[in-house]
Amino acid sequence: MLGKLVGWDDTIVALATPAGLGAIALVRISGKESFSIIGRLFPKKKLSEQPSHTLHFGRLIDSHEEIDEVVISLYRAPKSYTGEDVIEISCHGSPYVQQRVLQSILHQGARLAKPGEFTQRAFLNGKLDLAQAEAVADLIASNSETSLKTALHNIRGGFSKDLKALRERLLSFSALIELELDFSQEDVEFADRKKFYELIEEATLSTHQLIKSFQLGNVIKNGVQVAIVGKPNSGKSTLLNALLNDERAIVSEIAGTTRDTIEEAVNIDGILFRLIDTAGIRQHSHDLIENIGIERSLQKMQQADIVIYLFDVMDSVDSLMAQKRELEKRERAFLLVANKSDLMEEQALLIKYDGLDGLVFISAKSKKNIEGLKKHLVDLVLKDKTSVGDTIVTNERHLHALQKVAESLSEIKKGLDEKRSGDLISPDIRQCLYYLGEITGEVTSEDQLDYIFSKFCIGK
Repeated sequence: MLGKLVGWDDTIVALATPAGLGAIALVRISGKESFSIIGRLFPKKKLSEQPSHTLHFGRLIDSHEEIDEVVISLYRAPKSYTGEDVIEISCHGSPYVQQRVLQSILHQGARLAKPGEFTQRAFLNGKLDLAQAEAVADLIASNSETSLKTALHNIRGGFSKDLKALRERLLSFSALIELELDFSQEDVEFADRKKFYELIEEATLSTHQLIKSFQLGNVIKNGVQVAIVGKPNSGKSTLLNALLNDERAIVSEIAGTTRDTIEEAVNIDGILFRLIDTAGIRQHSHDLIENIGIERSLQKMQQADIVIYLFDVMDSVDSLMAQKRELEKRERAFLLVANKSDLMEEQALLIKYDGLDGLVFISAKSKKNIEGLKKHLVDLVLKDKTSVGDTIVTNERHLHALQKVAESLSEIKKGLDEKRSGDLISPDIRQCLYYLGEITGEVTSEDQLDYIFSKFCIGK
């Protein structure tokens, strides 16, 4: 990990709550001058003499003019989020008050924090590793229970713990193999090749499981794109409304009512599904606007993670089979959903669709079996998705590094299989250690850090 960077010993300030009108706003200050700067604006008490982790109520005053009544929270280094002296000011949420508080602190010598600079300082001061720091941004951006739990697990060091344990064991073997090089003339082996081989196999399995978990992690982080497609008047807009439990789309008996795609999100069992109601697809239409809508529907269908093909139970089985073959060609996960099932007897449905497995029967209008459809959607997302314990990879940077780790482990294993000497295996071990260190921040650069933390919000 990088040491403390040059120019990082000043005091920073930022608004830690969203800009705009609210009951309370939070202004955060971090750095060695935090207590002296706020002490000059808060004359009621000598803050420099107050213990850490205490609250103080009083008036914030600048140039003998009262700004606001505030509550001040004190956190002394190193027992703070950043590892530095930190003060948080809870003021009233008026945008004018927020700006007055910020400007007063800036006039006393602080500077405005850059995006993610508080968390970057926490990383540089050893309060978080890089994977944990990135999980902070994931937590702020979490939009479902599953994404929240995944981010919390990584903030608490779950992912880092797995990687650090592997890195320490590899370092141990690396040191022994390097030692062998010093005694190359005596033909001795300090590293137990059998145990090392077992470690590499174990590490390879864990790494591939982590890589595989990214598919689920990407779903958790960004949601699942679900395109609802079908012929005109099959009930797509009614289904969208039923899934949302809201009258979002216009419903009409007139075929071709939906001219453009409508996109809405719904949380099902902790997974965010982004539903896309598309224009009805039919082969021949003389309506220019409808044709544009159909073209967009086909594009959304191609981009979607899952396609719900909605059809009327009165449609012919032959037309359904033709559509099923077309969906299989597109290599997209799909569900065949039979709508208006309340128009036929259950026995008649079973006879008509005998031999067609995986059909979901619903009535969008009466909301019959909508919960069953939701369960099918969740099952389709989670099918064949695995993770290592509770660790799920959600970050593309981590994925790319893990792929490099897997390549290095493969080369190490190949070297052991071919009984290569330690001097030929050692570079692959160092390469593997490098990529593991990239994830947690043991190996990084200032430019890389600036890029990672620039994607954070200001005040975090």
